[in-house]
Amino acid sequence: MYTDNTLTPREAVRLCALGTLASGSVANDSMSYDDLVHAVRHFVSRVTGPSLELMGESIELLRYEGLVEAEDNADETNPALTITNSGKEVLDTLLRANIRAGSSDLNELVIALKFRFLHQLPPAEQINQIDLMLEVCESELARFEDLRRHHEGDPGHLTRWLDHDISRNESRLDWLTEFKSKLES
Repeated sequence: MYTDNTLTPREAVRLCALGTLASGSVANDSMSYDDLVHAVRHFVSRVTGPSLELMGESIELLRYEGLVEAEDNADETNPALTITNSGKEVLDTLLRANIRAGSSDLNELVIALKFRFLHQLPPAEQINQIDLMLEVCESELARFEDLRRHHEGDPGHLTRWLDHDISRNESRLDWLTEFKSKLES
């Protein structure tokens, strides 16, 4: 992790792989190596677009580190993988990581992954994660509003674009607030 306890690109991919294996939607809690690689690549590339930086994490490394394991009598070329207890601990740590301020492809991926696997955290921690997202959204909104005020009256179209971003952030803030209320009830 970065020093601010936010995920590196490698850890975001790791979160995707471990979360996919731990997800209740996976039949028998196992998935073939090839299917897991495809699922991770599909999700990550749909959120961020193609990125070599984000595709560098090897599922084989997760096996080597003991975070996933092949089932007994598994096909050696395409084994069925399951998440280990150590893998579940790492998944929990990754899900609880902070979110970086600002918008970037990595931030969008981390937020999407948190929403995809948020249900795997206890209810109180789910609310804590939404609070983190609210803080990031409020910070980003304040930055855009400050920039908008600074450039009020400038020629060009910057303020119209900033109005669009401000509206988008206000909408996200409203949505997160409503989502948090539902989690709390």
